[in-house]
Amino acid sequence: MDWRIRWWGERQRVAILVSRHDHCLLDLLWRWRRGELFADIVAVVSNHPDLESETRAAGVAYHHVPVEKDAKDRAEAAMLELLQGRAELLVLARYMQILSGGFLHGVGMPAINIHHSFLPAFAGADPYGQAHGHGVKLIGATAHYATEQLDDGPIIEQDVVRVDHNQTTTELRRMGRDVERMVLARAVSLHLDDRVIVDGRRTIVF
Repeated sequence: MDWRIRWWGERQRVAILVSRHDHCLLDLLWRWRRGELFADIVAVVSNHPDLESETRAAGVAYHHVPVEKDAKDRAEAAMLELLQGRAELLVLARYMQILSGGFLHGVGMPAINIHHSFLPAFAGADPYGQAHGHGVKLIGATAHYATEQLDDGPIIEQDVVRVDHNQTTTELRRMGRDVERMVLARAVSLHLDDRVIVDGRRTIVF
């Protein structure tokens, strides 16, 4: 077992990766400013400039690191330089780039990712449109530790909401955003409270 001891009142430093979807980022910033997240959010890094004003309004530094075609390794190197030694937890708040195993190893901290969950799962473009077309009865979200294998890391938190034929695709997306931000916030809080033990491919949460 890997273990560590820290003072009860010691606040962990958190860095956030985000793309253009703002719901998870803004929810985390709101909870942090209200004191609901026992942490210090030290930086937000994005491959787009869209959310800079909202981030800086919350008093957090914003770093735009574009990911150009065939130059992902250069972008990851720039992000590693920005993040090295600055935080103890990395949160992927709908960061829409696949991170390499080299980056996840080099960043030197756990990374928590959030993604939608469907029963059954729909991969590719427009998953909510596919879900609507298949008449799903449940939509949800999964928060897990990021690993080199996409969406295969130990699961920290999940939730679902029941839907029916009355919901449009737009309404499914709205409901999905609500579930995603709640699940991610709970997963981050559980990690910050040291209530998650990683046991191989699964977690024990207490």
